[in-house]
Amino acid sequence: MVADSVSRLEIAGDVASLRAKVAEWRRLGETVALAPTMGALHDGHISLVAQAKKLAHRVVMSIFVNPTQFAPTEDFSAYPRMVEADAAKFAAAEGDLLFLPSAAEVYPAGFASQIITAGPAAAGLEDRFRPTHFAGVATVVAKLLNQCRPDVAVFGEKDYQQLKVVTQMARDLDFETQIFGAPTVREADGLALSSRNVYLSADERRAAPALYRALMACAAEIRAGASIEAALVAAREALASAGFAADYVEARHAETLSPISLRANGPIRLLAAARLGKTRLIDNIAV
Repeated sequence: MVADSVSRLEIAGDVASLRAKVAEWRRLGETVALAPTMGALHDGHISLVAQAKKLAHRVVMSIFVNPTQFAPTEDFSAYPRMVEADAAKFAAAEGDLLFLPSAAEVYPAGFASQIITAGPAAAGLEDRFRPTHFAGVATVVAKLLNQCRPDVAVFGEKDYQQLKVVTQMARDLDFETQIFGAPTVREADGLALSSRNVYLSADERRAAPALYRALMACAAEIRAGASIEAALVAAREALASAGFAADYVEARHAETLSPISLRANGPIRLLAAARLGKTRLIDNIAV
């Protein structure tokens, strides 16, 4: 059955083919959703397809490991690439078109432009540790939105700062595409699904859910009336006790990502990034 689904799956390797298919759907009066990914698909990615199918008639998923969002210290070549398995998962989820551009298709010879990001991209969260990351993200997403011209695009809330960066960029640059966030998908023990989870050792995997538990406890304390700073200190201590080295554990305004010290100034989003061994995990929850 999966093989049959894959054999029926339409694949575009260049922008001209992608636009031709989208134009065909448009002539039929159908709406289009885009789910941008870098592949190595897991259930979190597939949930984007389910969300997209609620928002549009047709779903395009792009798979492109974007070199411009990797820092020099990050190993771009080591990022997992498993196109055949990804195609099977997307087909099983009843997606319509897989867009698989090459690096030369996205960044042709002589490419020299980049989007400059501020606002949520300069919130002092991921950007503190990956200062060039969001310029790369915003540039490639802008290109994908222009290449596909979808009615809606769906991004996972697990990468919450990224979601806010893309939302700001699309609004600032007058893209007609509406940006939607899809809820984080978790394992039964609370660990957010991530392509990075495969790098956890057995012991680290057992410890990893402590990140989610610390955020949940922090949110509960804030809702119960504790000061935000005291709740954050307790969360950081809980992570250290569980063996994590935290890059940040922060409370931010859920829309602007600006620092927030009083619950009344919310809505609040708790965001964290922490290392467990050699694996860096991120997570976030609403308060």
